[in-house]
Amino acid sequence: MQTMILGIDATNIRHGGGVTHLIEMLRVADPSKSGFSRVIIWSGRSTLDQIEDRQWLEKSNEPFLDKSLIYRTYWQRFRLTPLAKKSCCDVLFVPGGNYAGSFRPIVTMSRNLLPFEWRELRRFGWSWIAIKLTILRFSQSRSYRQADGLIFLNRYAKETVMKVVKNTIAETIIIPHGINLRFSLAPRDQLPISHYDINNPFRILYVSTIDMFKHQWVVAQAVANLHSQGVPIALDLVGAAYPPALKKLEYVLRRVDSKSTYIKYLGVIPYSKLHELYGKANLGLFASSCENMPNILVELMASGLPIVCSNFGPMPEVLGDTGEYFDPESIDDVVRALTKIITSSELRKNKAATSFERSAMYSWDKCASKTFEFLSKVAQR
Repeated sequence: MQTMILGIDATNIRHGGGVTHLIEMLRVADPSKSGFSRVIIWSGRSTLDQIEDRQWLEKSNEPFLDKSLIYRTYWQRFRLTPLAKKSCCDVLFVPGGNYAGSFRPIVTMSRNLLPFEWRELRRFGWSWIAIKLTILRFSQSRSYRQADGLIFLNRYAKETVMKVVKNTIAETIIIPHGINLRFSLAPRDQLPISHYDINNPFRILYVSTIDMFKHQWVVAQAVANLHSQGVPIALDLVGAAYPPALKKLEYVLRRVDSKSTYIKYLGVIPYSKLHELYGKANLGLFASSCENMPNILVELMASGLPIVCSNFGPMPEVLGDTGEYFDPESIDDVVRALTKIITSSELRKNKAATSFERSAMYSWDKCASKTFEFLSKVAQR
């Protein structure tokens, strides 16, 4: 097999799922099986420091890549192409989605659906975030049309993006992300709700950034409604916060539980510690209305928890029939879904077992293998 060199442009991969994807994929990858003898990744220092060293991996940091978006865009547009050519790269992988250089062939990835769903984008009103997302809608569409290869994370994302992009010269493929094995926890015994009380409540966990499309304030009000009816439940919210969304949540919390007796916002918990929270919860909840690849949902599945979940976006595709769904914009529907699953230990037992089994579909080994095979195919084509 021909030996090739792969370049990875991670100039705009700085936090969240994008960094996790690179960390996990490169940790388990064996590029030689797909014909690559060397992989060069260009990124900021903070991202590179989180990626494990490998004999075949060269981690390259340029001064511009630790600066603002303007500097990083300039570097990608004018500096990356000569560097990739000098390094004899056979293909360039751009997992961030945006590419402004002239190197070919390139493979890019659809990671963010917010720019492609007007309904979700409008939740941000007249704001800098809305302007930024609108710009991304056009810049990423341009990148997708001109790419040689395009990776989607699920069928829903592909259909949503291609309605906007219309046409592309790229060969496309669907490759889901995986799940770290430390999240794997066999389903526990499901006890009747009568087993719980105010001192030992039934704990609901929602991990996600507090944001306009995550609907934490709807969930908090639904939990408050059930609590006022005497249902012994508690809600733990975890994640960083977008200030306008946090204000909406705090308004509800001040009104229903000002002393945080049964609804707690825990803020940011390190990714390395999240599995410990999953192990202490009785029920996983995910109320986002816009996701590309809902990694947190897959983590909940692997953690052996029964799950109540938003019926928007790709969530039904990922979770299948192994969860209880609700409309994330409707307090009453969240109450309905929670009531149904909390009051039936048998339903919780069945849902937890089937979602845990389904989580095996999402493997970083499979993700890495399929990604490098696709990159090799595009390079040789």
